[in-house]
Amino acid sequence: MEDGYKTLLIDKREIANGGSSATTSMLQYEIDTPSYELIEMIGKKGVVASYEACSKSIDMLQKVCKQIKSKSGFKKKESLYFAAFKKYMGWLKKEFEARKEAGFKVKWLGADAIEKKYQLQKTYGGILSEQGASVDAFTLVHEILEFNMKRGLQVFDKTELVDVKSNKSGNEVTLQTGAKIKTKKIVYCVGYESAMMIKENFVDLISTYAIVSEIDETLSRKYNDILIWNTSEPYIYLRTTDDGRFLIGGEDEEFRNPQKRDTLISKKEQKLLKSFEKHLPHIPFHSDFAWAGTFGETKDGLPYIGEHEDFKNSYFVLGFGGNGITFSVMGMEMVSDWMKGKKHSLSEWFKFGR
Repeated sequence: MEDGYKTLLIDKREIANGGSSATTSMLQYEIDTPSYELIEMIGKKGVVASYEACSKSIDMLQKVCKQIKSKSGFKKKESLYFAAFKKYMGWLKKEFEARKEAGFKVKWLGADAIEKKYQLQKTYGGILSEQGASVDAFTLVHEILEFNMKRGLQVFDKTELVDVKSNKSGNEVTLQTGAKIKTKKIVYCVGYESAMMIKENFVDLISTYAIVSEIDETLSRKYNDILIWNTSEPYIYLRTTDDGRFLIGGEDEEFRNPQKRDTLISKKEQKLLKSFEKHLPHIPFHSDFAWAGTFGETKDGLPYIGEHEDFKNSYFVLGFGGNGITFSVMGMEMVSDWMKGKKHSLSEWFKFGR
């Protein structure tokens, strides 16, 4: 809406009941693929540009929250990435040097320093980054839509797209009701369901699990300004919430289907509780709620944002990996440029067929 286009949004579910309701909303500039590894895949220029864009996206989202007077609890935080085992120390220090050389504000903390500052046990050193944040994504989605509806955005949930016909002037979309929409451009923000739309195998679907504790503002206060994750495979991730809870997630595994994924929630909850107790044994974690979500892993940890040859007059914004929210902000900027006939510097690294 910011660019003045007449815009209509459809969602086959209820609004924000897909990934936005499952995300743990840890906003980080770090990409799942370490920068030193990614340099070997796409070169230093692409890595620095991608990491810098993720960092910029956090600041952009903060501005959006201020603009719409959001109550979604956006909060800037530091990010600690620690070695879960001694064998990871070598490459994690290599990663630290690569980020430092690229100009990112990072510090190396030894295990003793981490224990003294955060009472975090069983670590072997880690990278402390200045840039990070958290937010209530479910609330923020609704706030952004409400803000834009006042400016003319039309929103239809429980509305499924079943067919698209393309022509020189744009696309004609048919809905499950039989209604049709004529549009010049379509922007597909469909997450992991894109794997069923696009013929090539470009993403692996992964199930992730998370639990949140009961409220204890006194115990959680010390960790309100930090995001914590580690080098385990799969890695765990930890933060606090605005209302004084601890949230820990991880225990990822290959996605099968939603039903089988959800049958594992109880088992995964117990494993996450053990991980929390291992690293923060002095804090009692009384589990209040557990859930599962699905996300995608790409070969390089980068999103797929751009055009696809099989979908005319269309763009995809697929923020796969652990940076879905920041990738989506980047996608917003990229689509805006393309709609104006401009090029975008990230197109080469985020395109299909790369």
